[in-house]
Amino acid sequence: MNRRKFSVIALIALFISFLGAPLVTRADEKTPEGELRVGMEAGYAPFNWTQKDDRNGAVRIQGDKAYAGGYDVQMAKKIADKMNRKLVVVKTEWDGLLPALQSGKIDAIIAGMSPTAERRKEVDFSDPYYESQLVIVTRKDTDYAKATSIKDFAGAKITAQLSTFHYDVIPQIPDVKKQEAMDNFPAMRVALESGTIDGYVSERPEGVTAESVNPDLKMVEFDKADGFQTNPEDVQVSVGMRKGDPEMAQVNQILAGISQDDRVEVMDQAIKDQPATDETQNSSGKKENVFVRILKQNGSMFLRGTGMTLLLAIVGTTVGTLIGLLVGVFRTIPESDNSAKRGLQKVFGWLLNAYIEIFRGTPMIVQSAVIYYGIAMAFGIDLNRTAAALFIVSINTGAYMSEIVRGGIFAVDQGQFEAAHAIGMTHGQTMRKVVLPQVLRNILPATGNELVINIKDTSVLSIISVSELFFQGKSAAGTNYMFFQTYFIICVIYFVLTFTATRILRAVEKKMDGPSAYVRLDDVDVAVGEDK
Repeated sequence: MNRRKFSVIALIALFISFLGAPLVTRADEKTPEGELRVGMEAGYAPFNWTQKDDRNGAVRIQGDKAYAGGYDVQMAKKIADKMNRKLVVVKTEWDGLLPALQSGKIDAIIAGMSPTAERRKEVDFSDPYYESQLVIVTRKDTDYAKATSIKDFAGAKITAQLSTFHYDVIPQIPDVKKQEAMDNFPAMRVALESGTIDGYVSERPEGVTAESVNPDLKMVEFDKADGFQTNPEDVQVSVGMRKGDPEMAQVNQILAGISQDDRVEVMDQAIKDQPATDETQNSSGKKENVFVRILKQNGSMFLRGTGMTLLLAIVGTTVGTLIGLLVGVFRTIPESDNSAKRGLQKVFGWLLNAYIEIFRGTPMIVQSAVIYYGIAMAFGIDLNRTAAALFIVSINTGAYMSEIVRGGIFAVDQGQFEAAHAIGMTHGQTMRKVVLPQVLRNILPATGNELVINIKDTSVLSIISVSELFFQGKSAAGTNYMFFQTYFIICVIYFVLTFTATRILRAVEKKMDGPSAYVRLDDVDVAVGEDK
C-alpha cells in the first residue's frame, strides 16, 4: 500500500522533470559566434514590418518563415556587415524588448526606440541613427485635421503608445482628454478609425506612412514653437545594448560613418518599399476584394500562426489534464501510518497546493514573462521559445485541471469507494478501475472548456516572441493598415477553431455515454412471454 502511494509521488516528480527537460537544451548558451541578434516589433512601419518574402533587402525572422523589412532592418544590416556578423532578426513585442535584451535573448534593440532618461537607467544607448519630430495622426474628416498648433487639439481624446515618451508629452495639450496608453500602433489606428479617440501622438515617418496608405487619416505637423516641447534625445532613435557592452564603441563608430544624406535616403526608400504601398488591383485591372487581398498577402502567416496556436492549445490541454489527474490521485491517497512518510506526504501536498494557487492566481502573460525572461536573467538559462510556451500553457492548465479533477472525484459516490474496498480492491485499483473512468467522463465538458480557453489565451504568449495567430495578425495589420478587415479574419479563424473543437468534444461525450436508449430487461421478458 505504502509503496503504491509513493510511486504516485515519484511519477508526478518524474513527469514534471520530463516536461521541463527540453527547456534547458540551450542552457548558458551565448550568442553564436558571427551572429548579431537584433530585437524589433516587425510591425511599426516604416521603421520595421513583416513581409512574406525577401524583396527589398528584407531579412528572415528567427524561428519563422516570414521576413522583416524597413528602416531599422537596413540600418541593422549596415551595422552587422561592418562587424562581420550575420544579422538575425528576433521578432518581439514592444514590452518584451527590454527584458529580452537584459536576459540575453537578443544583443541589441534596433526598433525605433528613443534613448530616454528612464530607459538609460536600464540599458546603454548608441549615438542616434535617426532624428524625427512629433506629429499627431487624426482623421481627415474632423476639424482637428486643420490644426496648426497642439492648442487646436484642446478637448480632444488623445493617446500614444505604452512605454514611450509620446505618452508623456500629451499633457502639453491644453484641456486634453488623455486616454489610456495603447500597446501598439495597430491598436491606436483601429481606435482612431472607430472614433474611440481623436488622435494619437507619433513620429513623422509613421505619420507619413499612415497618411499615404489610408486616405481617411491625416498627419498634422507643427512648427517648432507650436508643437510639442521635447528634449533632443526624445526625438532621436538609437541602438539599445546591455549595460557596459564593450561593442557599443564599435557600433558608434559604424554609425558615425553613415552620412545624414544616406540615412534620409534609406528612410525615404523604406517608406516606398513597405507592403502597404502595394497596388490594390489585380493583374486584370479590376479592384480586388480587400479580404482576398489580405489573405493573399498574409495567408501563409495566418496558417503558421493557426498551427502554432493549435499546437500550444492541444498539447497544453493534454499535458495539463495529465497533471491534473496525477495531482487528483495523489490527493486521494490516505495518510501513511509511518510518521516520516506522512510528513513527506504533507510537504509534497503543500507544494502542490502552492503550485495550484500561484498559477491559478496570476495571469498567464505574467507567468510567461517571469518564466521565459526571469529564468534567463537569474540563472543564465536560455529557454527555447516554443518549448517554454508549451511548458507555460501546460502547467497553467494543470493548475486549473487539478481543481476540476478534484471536483470530478468528489462527484463519484462515496459508496463506490467503500464497495471497492469491501471486495478487497486496493486504493490504486479502486482509482484505476472504478473512480477514474467515471472522473474522465465527468470532467470532459470542463476539459473541453479549457481547450477553448487555451486556443484564445495563447495570444498572450506573443510577449515571449511566440508567433501564434494573434501575433501574426497584429503584424499583418501593422503592415497593411487594414485593421478592421485583418482582425475580422483573425476573429473568424478563432471562431472556426473553437467551434470545431467544441463539436468534436461533444461527439466524444456522446460516444462515451453509449447508446441513448437501452432495452430494459423487463421489456425483454415481456417480449419473450408474448412470443410463447
